[in-house]
Amino acid sequence: MKKTLLCFLGLCLLGLPALVQASMIDVDILADNHYPLAQYRTSSERPHTYRAYLEAVRGERYGIRVRNNSPIRIGLVIAVDGRNIISGKKSNLKRNERLYVLEPYTSAVYDGWRTSQNQVNRFYFTNAPDSYAGAWGDYSAMGVIALAVFQGKRPPEPPILMERRDEKEGLRKGAPAPGAKMRAGEQPGTGYGEDKYSPSYRVEFEAEDFAAESYFLKYEWRETLCRKGIIDCREPHNRFWPDDRREYAPPPPRRY
Repeated sequence: MKKTLLCFLGLCLLGLPALVQASMIDVDILADNHYPLAQYRTSSERPHTYRAYLEAVRGERYGIRVRNNSPIRIGLVIAVDGRNIISGKKSNLKRNERLYVLEPYTSAVYDGWRTSQNQVNRFYFTNAPDSYAGAWGDYSAMGVIALAVFQGKRPPEPPILMERRDEKEGLRKGAPAPGAKMRAGEQPGTGYGEDKYSPSYRVEFEAEDFAAESYFLKYEWRETLCRKGIIDCREPHNRFWPDDRREYAPPPPRRY
C-alpha cells in the first residue's frame, strides 16, 4: 500500500504510516556545537536492536543525525520520549505512523517537532515536567530517543516538489538557556523549543510491514550516569598532588 510522505533536505516524512527495512544506518545525537554526544552501548536481548546511553546537558539544543549507508531508500519512524516527532502522537514505532524517508547514501538531521510542512520546533534537554511528552501527561518512554528503520518494497514515484516560503525563525519563551540548573536527579525529557524553518515536500513510498532494525538511545543527566556506573566520574589521581601527604621522606625501596 502506498503512503504519502513529506521530504526535505534529502529526507521525507510520511503523511501516513510507512516502512523500510534498514540494516545499515549510523545514528548520532548532535549538540548545537555539531559534535556528536558520546554513546555508551549496552546489551540488547532483541536481534537487530541497538541500545546505548548518552549524557544530556540541561538546556542544550540537539538534533538526530541519521546516515543511510544502504543503496536503497529507507523509512524512519522516530520517537522522542515516546512521541512521534512528526505527528506528536504516542508512538509504538509501527508502520502506521508518520515517518521520514532518507535517500540512499545520504544523511539528514532531524532537530525538532514538526509543526507544519515548513517548520519544526527545536529539541532541547529539559526536566520531564517541562517536556513535550510531559505536557501530554505521557511519561511512558521518557528520556528515550527511538528509531525504527523500514525498507521499501519497490522504487518510489518521482517526488512532487511543493512551494517553499522564506526562512523565518522565532524564539519560543520558556526554553532554558544551556547550563540552566534544575533539581538534581530529575528525569530528563525533550522540550518544545523555538521555531525553525524546515521546508519539506511529499513523495509516494511503498514499504515493508516490519522494521529491519531498531535504535534506542537513553539520555540521562551526568549525575545519573555516574550513579549507574555508565561513566567513570572519579577524580583522576594527580601524581604531583598525592592525597596522603607525608611530613618526611620515606626510606628508599630495598635493593636485591
